[in-house]
Amino acid sequence: MKTLIEATGTLIDAIGSESFAQALSNALTGIAPFDYTVVFGYLGATRPLDLFDDFPRGKRKIFVEDYQEGPYLLDPFYLACANQVVPGLYRIKDLAPDRFFQGEYFRSYYARTGLAEEIGYFIEMPGNAIVVVSLMRAQKAFSAKEFRQLGEYWPVVQAACQHHWSDLAVQFGVDANNPSDDSLHHSVELAFTSFGEGVLTPREREVVEFTLKGHSADAVGRILEISPGTVRIHRRNVYSKLQIRSQGELFSKFIDTLVSGGSP
Repeated sequence: MKTLIEATGTLIDAIGSESFAQALSNALTGIAPFDYTVVFGYLGATRPLDLFDDFPRGKRKIFVEDYQEGPYLLDPFYLACANQVVPGLYRIKDLAPDRFFQGEYFRSYYARTGLAEEIGYFIEMPGNAIVVVSLMRAQKAFSAKEFRQLGEYWPVVQAACQHHWSDLAVQFGVDANNPSDDSLHHSVELAFTSFGEGVLTPREREVVEFTLKGHSADAVGRILEISPGTVRIHRRNVYSKLQIRSQGELFSKFIDTLVSGGSP
C-alpha cells in the first residue's frame, strides 16, 4: 500500500488526466477507509454534474441518477453550496436542518442510500461553481480522529481539485471569467416559488420550502417570524389545496413537478 506521500505524488501527477479523481479517492482512502466516493459539480440550481463516482451499477441509480432528477435541491450539501458555505470539510449532520433526519427528504430519498455517514470537501471554483468531494460510509461514522486527519489533508484536496476542475463553470456553459446572474440558469428560490404557483400563496410556498428541507415547525416559525401554530395552519392549508394527506405525498409532488417542469 502506498504511503500518503507516495499517494499525493500520484495525485499531483494525475492532475488533468482521467485518472485524477480515482487517484484522489485512493489518497483519501489511505488516510481513513470509506466505501464510496462521489464528486459533484454545482452551479446555482442547475442539475449537478457527476464528475466522478465509484458506485456499483445498482447503487448508482439512487446516488446519482435519482439524485439528479430533483432531490438534490433538498440535499444539505447542495443547500450549503447555495448558501455559500465556507470552503472546507464538513459532516452532513453539521450542515443539515434541525429535523433533517426526521424529514421526508431523508425518509423518502436519503435513507434509501443506506449510508451511516457522508462527509464532504467543498471547493470553490471560478465562475461561482463549487466541487463537492463526498466520502461515504455504509457501516459506521468517521471517528473524530479520522475526520481531523482528513481535514489536515484539505490544502492538498483544495489545490489539486482547483487545478483539475478549473473549467467546471465552462462545463455548465458559463464564462468563468465573467459570470452573471443569468449564468446561474435558475435560482434555488425559483424552484420552490414556482412549486404550487397559482394554487399556493407565497407564504404557503415558503412553508413548503423549509418543511421539505427538513426544518421543524419551530424552526420554520423562527425563519419566517411567525408562530409554530401558524406554520402548522399553513401546512394544513397546503395539504388541502394540493389534495394530499402527508409530507410524503408533498415530497413526491414536489419531485414530480421538477421532473415534469410543470405545476402541481
